[in-house]
Amino acid sequence: MLQDKVCVITGGSGSIGLATARLFVEQGANVVLVDLSEESLAAAAATLPEGKVLTCAADVGDAAQTRAFVDATVARWGRIDVLFCNAGNSGVIGGIEDYPDDGLDVVFRVHVRGAFLSCKYALAHMSSGGSIIINSSVAGLGGSPGIYAYCTAKHAQIGLMRSLAKELAGKGIRVNSLHPGPIDNAFQTHIEDSFSPLIGGADATALMNSSIPLGRHGKPEEIAKSALYLASDMSSFTTGSMLVTDGGFTA
Repeated sequence: MLQDKVCVITGGSGSIGLATARLFVEQGANVVLVDLSEESLAAAAATLPEGKVLTCAADVGDAAQTRAFVDATVARWGRIDVLFCNAGNSGVIGGIEDYPDDGLDVVFRVHVRGAFLSCKYALAHMSSGGSIIINSSVAGLGGSPGIYAYCTAKHAQIGLMRSLAKELAGKGIRVNSLHPGPIDNAFQTHIEDSFSPLIGGADATALMNSSIPLGRHGKPEEIAKSALYLASDMSSFTTGSMLVTDGGFTA
């Protein structure tokens, strides 16, 4: 399905990034994993077939480091077919009156500026049939008390996606956003642990599950399958869209 495609995945050593890399490689792709930690990247690469993966330690919010991982990809494989903007951070969770003044800046740097820069510098090496996927969240489709930076950034990614989709359609490059619901991983656990005090100390994980019609958190591998759909020719007539994978959470 992705035979010989070159796929760049930011946040590549995290649970969703690595699950996506594994699935993409199974489908014939070469993958580039981008993340902050060289150690975590090495551990992630060790789980993938030798020769199918390139790792690049980079801060996606830094233009020079973004150009560097794009250049490294092109030096290795000559082009970019799929860009999965998956890097993220949760930021501060808490009441508005005590929220740090730079709280939005820290999160926007990764989610919004990071996705913007990755798209900006990758596009010169993408051609018709290419796919850009911006990993947003169900947090980009609604509001939630205390999750100001993360929620606002995820909304902003939709605006970026829609604008890119219209600009790049003439070049045959598709741009879509992916919106996972609560996922069973360390990232979500941190968010839920931080959110619990805002709901009187209740178990936020149990509350989430009770709000999901399928009754559970999703798995990284399930999000990877949605990313595969958007990356592949299965979605050849899909651009400017939001694919929600949330077990019915936002239904």
